[in-house]
Amino acid sequence: MTTGFYSHPDCLLHEMGEWHPECPARLQAIEDQLIASRIDALIERDDSAPLADEADLLRVHTRAYVDFIRSHAPLEGHAEIDPDTSMNPHTWRAALRAAGAAIAATDAVIAGRYENAFCSVRPPGHHAEPARAMGFCFFNNVAIAARHALEVHGLSRVAIIDFDVHHGNGTEAAFAGDSRVLMCSFFQHPFYPFSGADHQAANMVNLPMAARTKGMEVREAIDMIWLPRLHEFKPEMVFISAGFDAHREDDLGNMGLVEDDFAWITAQVREIADRHAKGRIVSCLEGGYNLSALGRSVVAHLRALAGI
Repeated sequence: MTTGFYSHPDCLLHEMGEWHPECPARLQAIEDQLIASRIDALIERDDSAPLADEADLLRVHTRAYVDFIRSHAPLEGHAEIDPDTSMNPHTWRAALRAAGAAIAATDAVIAGRYENAFCSVRPPGHHAEPARAMGFCFFNNVAIAARHALEVHGLSRVAIIDFDVHHGNGTEAAFAGDSRVLMCSFFQHPFYPFSGADHQAANMVNLPMAARTKGMEVREAIDMIWLPRLHEFKPEMVFISAGFDAHREDDLGNMGLVEDDFAWITAQVREIADRHAKGRIVSCLEGGYNLSALGRSVVAHLRALAGI
């Protein structure tokens, strides 16, 4: 099976200060682990990440919000968008490139060029709501790609899998109540952004997890709750918001997963995609801030995607 690997140098240029955990070194750590693990030659690199255009963004975000982000891009220094999220002169282009990579990967997977794809991009996206940036996120890469699959390619049903120590509130806000989308997530609760546990829409399958939850408990919940819903839904394509900050070594969360857990989750998702969606998966990087754990976890995720 062929796995595409999307990234772009523009994604390294966005930074929010030397103190900030969402930093360019995250992508460099992934590159280092790809080389160290010797799987770099077993995946197919694709640098054809275009800049997302306004029509792409407007399938998820409001015009006023897109204009707000564009207008706040600074010529120098940093412009604060929220207490955790700021722009430098390269952020606008990096955010367009991250969303564009997700769209390009979607096109390539639907065309059959790759069976599945991973987008090693930043800034991440799953906290970005239709009209609000937050949590290091500007445009919701996975939501934009999923809407592209539905509205440009005409798919009828897509699943979104969100594994991250933080709830993907932006993706839920974009799709709650949309019967074409089934979103399955787990996240530490109570924890930032303090959402997802209550008043779930019928198409949301959220698994709030207590701090210090380990991988076996997550696996059991996925097996009992996610998988039956996914099989019943029969998605035509699967999107993954792949956050690795639930790793036990990551200080931004307090969960206890390890690389094997991310590989197991990915294998379950791949089985769903193989059975119902012609194997079609597009995964986009979200969280993961311990650089060593991030790199190792992405390699485990890629091995499971590629079947190697």
